[in-house]
Amino acid sequence: MTDPAAHRIEILLVEDNEPDVLLTLEAFEEASVPNRLHVARDGVEALRFLRREGEHAHAPRPDVILMDINMPRKNGLEVLQEIKADRSLASIPVVMLTTSQSDDDVRNSYERHASGYVVKPVGFENFLNAMRAFENFWMTFVRFPPQHDRH
Repeated sequence: MTDPAAHRIEILLVEDNEPDVLLTLEAFEEASVPNRLHVARDGVEALRFLRREGEHAHAPRPDVILMDINMPRKNGLEVLQEIKADRSLASIPVVMLTTSQSDDDVRNSYERHASGYVVKPVGFENFLNAMRAFENFWMTFVRFPPQHDRH
């Protein structure tokens, strides 16, 4: 039997704020579980990545998606709704990672079947701690489908 932790975790970060992208990259570089972080800068690019269109033709299927709500072209709630409406993508866990503390955004995210809703903490160290907590749960305790089922 193979060790599930030996599998590299594929993470898609959907984020348009460059400082948050850099902080997330830094947090996951220190991760104890092998991972590869892919970045889509808006909702349109995220859907192209997930559907393997254009320059993303060889993109891996993410094990988990971290997605901001407030983005240009197509916001995170719209993308979440499209992901969950697509049978080939619906099983991918999507965690909303956003500055919004709006009850409406929280409710709308869960109504669209988000797997979680995390408000981005203010400050470098707080943000790193939140990403470490995310890593600890999603990359240590969660079991993903075998790789051959994910492609």
